[in-house]
Amino acid sequence: MTGKFELFIDENLCFRFRLKAPDGTVVAISRPFSDKSGAVSGISAVREYAGMGLITDLCPEVPASGSSTWPPAVALRTAPAPAVGRISDPPQPPVGGQLPGTCGPAAPRRVSAARPSRVA
Repeated sequence: MTGKFELFIDENLCFRFRLKAPDGTVVAISRPFSDKSGAVSGISAVREYAGMGLITDLCPEVPASGSSTWPPAVALRTAPAPAVGRISDPPQPPVGGQLPGTCGPAAPRRVSAARPSRVA
């Protein structure tokens, strides 16, 4: 089974996409795009990154079984778990990029809640 990408318009009238797992779980949500073609290009980029991306293991080493010192007490005190649904270090806009919460250089189009306009 495969997941699927869904294009949608967010509360700021920006185009976004979300990647859903076969069971309907949202796996990822894109940044805002000023137009639909930008969001579609973003989907193409994610497909390429996922297909060709390397795996980087950032997990700490796990000691051999039978050790009573895992997890280290220091790690538990100094690294609390992030709140559910929150990003601990949100991405920063690129130099010369857009501020968070903006779509981009083009103003978003207003659409009717009942029937969104088609954008090529």
